[in-house]
Amino acid sequence: MKKTYEKDCLAGRTILVTGASQGIGREAALTFAAHGASVVLLARSVKGLEKVYDEIVAAGGKEPAAISLDLLTAAEGELSNLAVQIKREFDGLDGIVHCASHFFALSPLSNQGIEEWMNQYRINTVAPFALTKACLPLLKASADASVLFMGETHALHPAAYWGGFGASKAGLDYLTRVAASEWDVYPDLRVNMLIPGPVNSPQRNRTHPGEDKSERAPLADLMPYLMYWMSGESKGRSGEVIELDLRTKKGE
Repeated sequence: MKKTYEKDCLAGRTILVTGASQGIGREAALTFAAHGASVVLLARSVKGLEKVYDEIVAAGGKEPAAISLDLLTAAEGELSNLAVQIKREFDGLDGIVHCASHFFALSPLSNQGIEEWMNQYRINTVAPFALTKACLPLLKASADASVLFMGETHALHPAAYWGGFGASKAGLDYLTRVAASEWDVYPDLRVNMLIPGPVNSPQRNRTHPGEDKSERAPLADLMPYLMYWMSGESKGRSGEVIELDLRTKKGE
């Protein structure tokens, strides 16, 4: 795994990043743009998107597209229109990194409600499936396309109190393997899931409020992995679930 990449190694590629207004999504969008990619920023927060947009432009990156969309309520028609917009503005799509995530709260199952579960499944499982489906014609037309789902440690290692969040993230494991199996007829299209482990993100702040930041890996340490999966270097690898712990170098 490379630790550094050439500045223009993603030149000519268009990458859609969900959850792009903060955390892993924001860091990924800035990193991809810094390496020559055209980035489609997708998030609910207009102000957050505007800030990332301005950061990319100020740093000399290609002008991105910033699209405000609430994945909790987005219907298939809205996602189809998004794919049309990407086709119109960039003439194609070479990758998606699904960073958008919804975490409600840690609590015993006896305290968790239907709406809580439904909302987490809607954003963490259903939206990645539906958005990828809407963009699939664009991805299939690419000479080298990559879809990357961002997973969660407790999706693979169930634990008390993680209930709806862990279960919804576990669905991405299944989705990754099914999609890889169905898409094996497309040699230029790959799909994988990356579990980043403990990194310094807003979601980690919510799930582990008493944890010191020194106990987490900085987001910058995660970026070479996202670069690998979005670049041609990972071509030919599909259906994999990669679990990292960047504090201990697990998964490298």
